[in-house]
Amino acid sequence: MPTVNNSKTMKRAIFIIPLFLLIIGLPGCKVGPRFEHPPVEAPGAFRFAPGTSDTIVNLKWWEMFDDPVLDTLISIALKQNKDLLQAAARIEAARANVGATRAGAFPQINVSAGASRGNYSGLKTQPGNNFYAFPELLWEIDFWGRYRRATEAARAELLSSEYAARTIQMELIASVAGTYFQLLDDISKYEISLQTLDSRQKGTKIILDRYDHGIIPEIDLNQAQIQEAIAAGSVPVYKRLSSMDESTLSILLGKSPGPVLTGKPLSRQNFPPEIPAGLPAQLLERRPDILQALAEYMQQNALIGVAVANRFPAISLTGLLGGASNELSAFTSGGFAWSVSGSLLGPVFQFGKNKRRVEQQRFLAEAARLKYEATVIQAFKEVEDALINIETLKDELVAQESRMKAAKNAEKLSTERYDKGVTSYLEVLDSQRQSFDAQLNHSTIRRELLVAYIELYKALGGGWVSEEEMQAGEQAAGE
Repeated sequence: MPTVNNSKTMKRAIFIIPLFLLIIGLPGCKVGPRFEHPPVEAPGAFRFAPGTSDTIVNLKWWEMFDDPVLDTLISIALKQNKDLLQAAARIEAARANVGATRAGAFPQINVSAGASRGNYSGLKTQPGNNFYAFPELLWEIDFWGRYRRATEAARAELLSSEYAARTIQMELIASVAGTYFQLLDDISKYEISLQTLDSRQKGTKIILDRYDHGIIPEIDLNQAQIQEAIAAGSVPVYKRLSSMDESTLSILLGKSPGPVLTGKPLSRQNFPPEIPAGLPAQLLERRPDILQALAEYMQQNALIGVAVANRFPAISLTGLLGGASNELSAFTSGGFAWSVSGSLLGPVFQFGKNKRRVEQQRFLAEAARLKYEATVIQAFKEVEDALINIETLKDELVAQESRMKAAKNAEKLSTERYDKGVTSYLEVLDSQRQSFDAQLNHSTIRRELLVAYIELYKALGGGWVSEEEMQAGEQAAGE
């Protein structure tokens, strides 16, 4: 009776399904090396650090410059910069890849159905019908851990993309701040050039009057005209550089080139307080480029397991449970059809292709490990360089301030001595040159010191953009 056959078929199906579930639960093994954190020799302390502390960099370090315009520019860049938006898209792609890779370790359930009519025997008989429908389960058992290693690699790739975005974010903040101070520096030099040009024009007019009255020789007039031309030539230079700075800053903000609002002038920009550099080992937990290099090493190490697993046989199971009938009306009342099969497919002789792939992946993992170690060493160097830059630029700025004050006073005194006929015009020319150069150099050193603080913050791993990021970072560092 069809009813009895259906009952037996259902009992067999009920027995087969738990068997599949049991097999799915088998842990199997994972071939390939386990990941081990590469040992790194870190110096006990930075040579030029002003002190050590448990915390390295404060939240939103750029706010320490106390310039609301700079804060606004950085906020805009974090929302609109195109490179950062691309990095965010790559993170989402890597996250989707983790799910897609992990899904490969689970059974696939497909459905197949069809209908046909024809003379299947090839003889002159009446054509017949054939109807069928069944779900199909296909599963490659992850006995060697190939899919699990691939999932590890995908997760490491996701981490790498997240740290890469963090690196871009850190570089972006530093670039916006550095370009902003460069703009202020060029604006300052432009204004110094305008003031100097105005002074030179007034002086040349006085010299011209004296020359017309035969009081001074023509060479004094020519020298005054040269100094005026030097100042006049500097004006368009710094006007051009300021415009280029604005264009660069606009691109960082994710906008077309155009004018950029500025806040306090360079001479009124505040220097941050002393920054405790922390311990060198803390860089390993904070710098995103170091964490990115470590994640890349983790990815390559996991891919060794995938390459090794490809050298072993793949074990697959296939299960079918459905129905078939010659009449569509009798399809549901006909007998069930079922099938369970297993297969093993493994490489036997492929001229060492899979073996070479394992060797290739081991060398790629070794290269990733060396890249991680090089990134750590470079990070230590960048902190040391930033610290010594700050220390020496502070002394240089003090010297430049003294030079600028003395040069301005010397220019004033030389002009007075010349007007009284005490000295020659050569002394006035030399004082004017020194005063102009001293003012420009003072602006340069002040900007370089501000940028040195930016480089130190960046070398130490930057600041957290949000309170949540800071708490998550401190929690991760404490684990």
